[in-house]
Amino acid sequence: MSKMKAIKTFRDLLAFLTIIPLGKTDDFVVTSAEAIFLFPLIGGFIGLLGAAYFLGCSFLMSYLLAFINSIIQIPTEFLLRLAPAIMTLAFLLVLTGLQHFDGLVDLGNAIGLGNVKERRAAAHAWTVTHKGALLAIFVESLAFLGLFFLNVDFAFGAIIASEVAAKLAMVTIAWLGKATHTGLGSIFLETAKRKRNIAAYVLAVLILYPLLGFISVCIILISVLLGVFMERLAKSVFGGVSGDMIGATNEIVRAVTLVFIAGMWIL
Repeated sequence: MSKMKAIKTFRDLLAFLTIIPLGKTDDFVVTSAEAIFLFPLIGGFIGLLGAAYFLGCSFLMSYLLAFINSIIQIPTEFLLRLAPAIMTLAFLLVLTGLQHFDGLVDLGNAIGLGNVKERRAAAHAWTVTHKGALLAIFVESLAFLGLFFLNVDFAFGAIIASEVAAKLAMVTIAWLGKATHTGLGSIFLETAKRKRNIAAYVLAVLILYPLLGFISVCIILISVLLGVFMERLAKSVFGGVSGDMIGATNEIVRAVTLVFIAGMWIL
């Protein structure tokens, strides 16, 4: 891969997965699908930004809360966990343009409806049902709890790991799934089905093992299993994989990974 093509691929992947204004080319969706095996690398970059944001918030809040506590008694330790967790989750959601979050809401809107046609219609409707809202709140609450209970000493690696795992699960569901209908999503899914996607799993190991050691094996296993589960769920609910399901997979795997890592350190 030439230097210019490598730069374009990285730029298109970031444009596809985030709202970072790098300028979208006409073929950025196809480029992203062709280079889907690099999703864990982009996830690592997103996680790095999130981890730096989390640690920065923790550092600034420690001084701010200490100052406030010198004037009036406040629950410093609780707030020192609460503020960075809320702010970092909001940062990650905004960084991805809420597009994955929207997929989570659409999945919730569709679950429980009578047939595939109704479920697809509900997913594409510009409305939020109580089921969509509840699913989104539940999943993001899990992510918040994971961030809240993270040990600050391990937060850096944990946040990076959660984004790598989320993107690896996106690779899994896109690789296994069939598109629900012909369109831009089907072009992405068909282009994404290449044997070199195995490189995504190798990249995930190379990124995560130095950060978390043996726990990284568990995280990758969780990511793959959830990716497979979400593909089966997509087939059951929508008759195939859509962009909404790929986005929902990102949010669910991030949340589960954060809770898992936080739980490991608590235990």
